Amino acid sequence: MDFRATQIVNIYEDHNAFWLEGPFSRIPRPGERWTDGSIATTMDRQVRRELVLGTHGRSGEQWAIWQAVYGPVGLDGYPKPIWDPMTGIIDHDVAAYWREHYDLRYILERDWKTLGPRLVGKIHIATGTRDNFYLDNGVRLLERFLQQTDDPHFGGVVSYGPHYPHCYFGDPDVSATIGELTYTERVLSEMVSQMEKSATAEGDLTSWRY
Repeated sequence: MDFRATQIVNIYEDHNAFWLEGPFSRIPRPGERWTDGSIATTMDRQVRRELVLGTHGRSGEQWAIWQAVYGPVGLDGYPKPIWDPMTGIIDHDVAAYWREHYDLRYILERDWKTLGPRLVGKIHIATGTRDNFYLDNGVRLLERFLQQTDDPHFGGVVSYGPHYPHCYFGDPDVSATIGELTYTERVLSEMVSQMEKSATAEGDLTSWRY
């Protein structure tokens, strides 16, 4: 949602995706965690595993997929990597391309005058506060922008499941597994409520309800 939090990499400002670097030392950057905070794997291991499965982004795994969708085509005809898969050094030219074409928060903020009126009441986001891949960080950055929108205000909902992992579906009273199984029933009722609020005077609010 916001590539300043690509998991825990800021692709615009960070130099290296694999290492958290300081003036005296560096440590491996976590790539996945369990809900108790312990580290499951690191960024370099995730990326290098994909490299073993297929060079040029052909692994079909998560990082390769994102780079194929978000990035430009390289001189070799394959997706141009966002970082060197061996060293982790970030290509900031590629990062700029990602921002202009796919960074949702950036695009919403850049184009809110035209996009905002079309999205009022339509943005509903749920995430666990301990998402295994740190994706809640990007949600918080997006929420920070959405909450300050005006003319119009976004009018949606951003909700967090305390201590929930990846695939939290918006119900803090049940497990993530049960939430996934009951997601459709909960969302459909919210969709009906939104349609009732936004329907025109001539809108059909009866024939499709049974």
